Amino acid sequence: METNIPKNSTILSALLQADFTTLWRNRRSFRMVLLVPLLILVSWKGLVPKLGGVFVLSSCITIGLTSIGLMGYSNSVARDRDRGIFQRLRVGPVAGWTIMTSRLVVQIAMIVLMTVLIFVVGYFFDHIEISASGYLVGLLMAVIGSGVYLGLGQAIVGLIRNPESVNSTTRLVYFAFIMIGMFGEFGVLGKEVELLATWSPYGTVRKVLAAGLAPATWNMETTYAFFASVAYSLVFIIVGVKYFKWDNK
Repeated sequence: METNIPKNSTILSALLQADFTTLWRNRRSFRMVLLVPLLILVSWKGLVPKLGGVFVLSSCITIGLTSIGLMGYSNSVARDRDRGIFQRLRVGPVAGWTIMTSRLVVQIAMIVLMTVLIFVVGYFFDHIEISASGYLVGLLMAVIGSGVYLGLGQAIVGLIRNPESVNSTTRLVYFAFIMIGMFGEFGVLGKEVELLATWSPYGTVRKVLAAGLAPATWNMETTYAFFASVAYSLVFIIVGVKYFKWDNK
């Protein structure tokens, strides 16, 4: 009697279909994650002439990345782990990397959608116009920058097993990133905090995004910010993978 083990590609396809279906059924939380950066974009219309359209777009995309990586990804992984979904999947011939790859593909799809929506709303409502290359490179930088926040979400869910603790921790980190990042870059919290905010995960990702939206402004400082973002991603991913458990016991 032969036992047919499905290919990894078949398993990954089935997982993707299940994860996208779950995302659609939980579209209320999905909409909330997307609405946060869009509402900020609309409310910052008056800042466009003062700070520039590139600054406003890059800030809103960075906030959206933070929302998806922290409020979306980490909480969904913690919730499914607590419900035993991962344990049930691991009983079958499912490689661990296919499970996490499926989750990450769904999050990246959300990031692409969020970025495109910000471009559309920014163009039609805030009248922000950038070049075609700016849109393409900006979208690419958004996907690359998402590694910082998805990695951070993975690190949090790897270090903390209780889903309620994960939820409270991500909210605290989200608040700290947004408040210190935004107000720190404005310089209202002092020079030291401004420097800290500039080279924090929030600041480096926003700087790379801003240069991606206006490729002609890319300089050596942007390159340093890009490498810093990659370093943040690697550290968070290594910690998240090393300490992640498939159950919360």
